[in-house]
Amino acid sequence: MHRNTLIQHIKEKKSYLCVGLDTDITKLPKHLQGRPGAVVEFNKAIIDATKDLCVSYKINTAFYEALGSKGWQAMEETVAYIPETHFTIADAKRADIGNTSSQYAKAFFETMDFDAVTVAPYMGEDSIRPFLEYDNKWAIVLGLTSNKGAADFEMLKLVSDNGNEHLRSEFLYEHVLKTISSWGTPNNLMFVVGATQATEFENIRHIIPEHFLLVPGVGFQGGSLEDISKHALNKDAGLLVNASRAIIFAGGGENFAEEAREIALQYKTEMESYLMDNVIMDNG
Repeated sequence: MHRNTLIQHIKEKKSYLCVGLDTDITKLPKHLQGRPGAVVEFNKAIIDATKDLCVSYKINTAFYEALGSKGWQAMEETVAYIPETHFTIADAKRADIGNTSSQYAKAFFETMDFDAVTVAPYMGEDSIRPFLEYDNKWAIVLGLTSNKGAADFEMLKLVSDNGNEHLRSEFLYEHVLKTISSWGTPNNLMFVVGATQATEFENIRHIIPEHFLLVPGVGFQGGSLEDISKHALNKDAGLLVNASRAIIFAGGGENFAEEAREIALQYKTEMESYLMDNVIMDNG
C-alpha cells in the first residue's frame, strides 16, 4: 500500500486504529473451541465487526506458527479475507543475513501479500535492505519497545567523540532511529514505538518527524492513547495505534464480535477527536 493511500484511509475513517489479530487458541470463546477452522472463523467475525472502524490489521505470526501447518494455513486465509482497503502487518520480527532476509521478504510480501513486516535491527543494514526493495511494501523496524527488557539495550547510553574533543551521548534506540531512517524513506519505513514509552515520543518526533509509527501497548499494557496522540501525531497522522487483546477478547461469549466492536468504536471515537485537532483533517 502506498503511503498516500494509507493517509487517505485514515482521513476518510477518522481513525488510525490497528486491530491486532493475536488469536490465542486457548482464549477463543467456548462455542468455538475444538471446532475445525475455529481461528479463521473467529478472525473473520472480528474483521467483519471492526473493518469500518480501523485502517489496519496486525497478525502476530507466533500465535499461528505455534499451531504448525494448520496455523500457517489459518494465517493465509485470514490475510486473504482482510479487505484490500486495510493495511496488513505481519508482526514477525524477522531479519537475518541478506539472502535469508530476502526469503523472509518473499514469504510475507509475495506468498502472503502483507503490506508490511516487522523487523529487528540488530544485524544491521544488510539484514533489513531486502525488505526495502519492494514497491509499496514496508519494513517496520523495532525502535523503542514497551517491554521491560527494553532497558537492557535500547535505553543504553552511547558516548562518542564528535571530532571536536567534545563527547556526545545518545540512547541506543536514538542511534537506531537516526541510522535506519537514512536507509529508506517515510514511504517504506515505519518504526515500532511502545505506547508505554510516552515520555520519549516528543524526542522521537524530533528525530523522525515524517515516518509512521506503529504503536503497540495500549489497552492491557497500560499505554495512554491521549499521550501518544498528543506527542506523536503529525500532519499526516503518522500513527498506527495497535490494540489486540483489549479488542478481540473483549467478550468470551457468542456475542464476542459485537463486544469487540464496542471497544474498537471507543478507540475510534477517541482518535477522531484527536485528529480533528490535527492538521490532517484540514488537508481535504
